[in-house]
Amino acid sequence: MLSEDILFLPVAELGKKIRTRQLSPVELAESYLDRSRKLGPKLNAYVTLTPELALQQARAAEKEIAAGKYRGPLHGIPFAAKDLLAVKGYPTTWGVRPLVDQKFDRDATVIRKLHDAGAVLLGKAAMIELAGGLGYRFASASATGPAKNPWNTGCWTCGSSSGSGAIMAAGLAAFALGTETWGSIICPSSFCGVTGLRPTFGRVSRAGAMALAYSMDKIGPMGRTAEDCDLILRVISGHDPEDLGCLPEAEAKYSGSMVSGQLRMGWMANQWKELQPDVNDATTQARKVLEESHGGKSKEASVKNVSLPEGPWEAAAGTIVSVEGATAFRSLIQSGQVTQLSDPLARIGGYMNEEISASDFMLAQRIRGVIVKKMDDLFNEVDVLVGASLPVTASKLEANLDDELSFADPIGGIGNICGLPAISVPCGFSKNGLPVGLQFIARPLDDAKVVHAARLFQSRTNWHTKRPAL
Repeated sequence: MLSEDILFLPVAELGKKIRTRQLSPVELAESYLDRSRKLGPKLNAYVTLTPELALQQARAAEKEIAAGKYRGPLHGIPFAAKDLLAVKGYPTTWGVRPLVDQKFDRDATVIRKLHDAGAVLLGKAAMIELAGGLGYRFASASATGPAKNPWNTGCWTCGSSSGSGAIMAAGLAAFALGTETWGSIICPSSFCGVTGLRPTFGRVSRAGAMALAYSMDKIGPMGRTAEDCDLILRVISGHDPEDLGCLPEAEAKYSGSMVSGQLRMGWMANQWKELQPDVNDATTQARKVLEESHGGKSKEASVKNVSLPEGPWEAAAGTIVSVEGATAFRSLIQSGQVTQLSDPLARIGGYMNEEISASDFMLAQRIRGVIVKKMDDLFNEVDVLVGASLPVTASKLEANLDDELSFADPIGGIGNICGLPAISVPCGFSKNGLPVGLQFIARPLDDAKVVHAARLFQSRTNWHTKRPAL
C-alpha cells in the first residue's frame, strides 16, 4: 500500500504522477480504499464504500493511460461524493434513516462529468440528515452518527458536508464533493483544515442531487489546495438543461484562475462580533502574509478594511431556506417520516417551516434584491473580501449547537442569498491543535478571483500541507 506521503498529495501532483505513469491508478485506489476501511468507521466518514466500482474505474483509467488516451488531470484520481448525489445502483440516503435503501437509476450530472474525466469514485460521504434542511441541534443528526474530526476525534467536522470534511482531513480520498446552502462547504473546510470552494450559484448542475433550497443550493469541491479546487471546478462546471437554476454555458463554464493585475482585498472588519483569541491570532497573521504580498516588485495584492452592509440579511436568507426546504421535503413531512429523523429539532422543523407566511417569504425576496445591489456596489471597491471562515474552532462532538455555534453569521447569509463564490483555506491552528480557516469571497462569476487569492496565500504558507496524526 502507498504511504501517507503519497495519499496526502494534492490532486495536481497525483495527476502528474499518474500521467507520467510513476503512479498506478489501481494502486492508488486500493490504498485509499484500504485506509478508508481502517479509518472511515472510526470517524463516521462514509455511508457507503464502492470498491467494485472504484477498482473497475481505476483499471479502466490505467489501461487508457497506458494506451495514450489521457483524459486530463483528474484521470485516475479517487474521490468521495456527498451522499445526496445520486450514483446509479448504489444507496443515496440523504443522511436519513427512512431512506437508507433509496436508489436512483442514473448518476447525478456531477458524477457523470467526473466519470467522463476519468475520476474514480471511492464511496459516498456521510452527511447531516437532509443537509440540515429541517434544522438540527446536534452533530449526531445523521443516520451514520456524528462525523469525527481527524484533528481531535472528540470534536465535530461541521456542516452538512461533515463526512466530506472528515474524509479530506484524514487522507481517505484525493478530493471530495460537498454542497452548500449555508456554510456546508466553508464550515467543514475550516474545522477540518482543508481547502473548500463554494462556486457561484448556478455554475455547477444540481441535477441528480437532493434539493434543499432551490435558489441557494450549490455543489463544490473540497481538496488539499486551491489549485485542486480550480482543476475540479473546471470539470464539474457548465450548463445543464436538467437544472433550471443552471446558468447559460457562457457563464456556467469555468475556465480557470488566470487573473492578471493586483487583487484589491477588503478585510471584513465587521464580519464577526467576536473571535476566539486563537482564531484572531491566526487570521491576524494571515492578514500580514497578504499585506506582505503588496510589497516588493510584484505587488500582487492590496488589503484595506471594509464594512459589510448592515441589515436583516440573515433573517431573509433563513426564511428562504426554511420555505424552500419545506417544499423540497413536503412528502417526508406530510407522510410523517420526519418523525424517524435523528435530531429532535428536525422532527418538528418541517412543520414549523410550513407555517411561514407567503408575505414573509416575499419580503425576504425583496430584501434579497437589496443586498444583491449593496454587495455589487461593495465589489466595485474591492475584488475579494477576506476574513475568518468561522469565529471559532471545531465544536465538541456532544455540544448543543444552539449554544456552541449560535453566533451571528452575516457573511454566511449574504454570501449564500447572493450566490457569491467563496473559498476557505487553512491559515493556522489553535493552541489545542484545531485548524483555523480563512475565507475569500467575490462577486458572482468571479470564482477565478477567490481561487487566485487563495493560491497566492498558499504560495506563501504551508498550513495546507499539515495533516493530523491518526
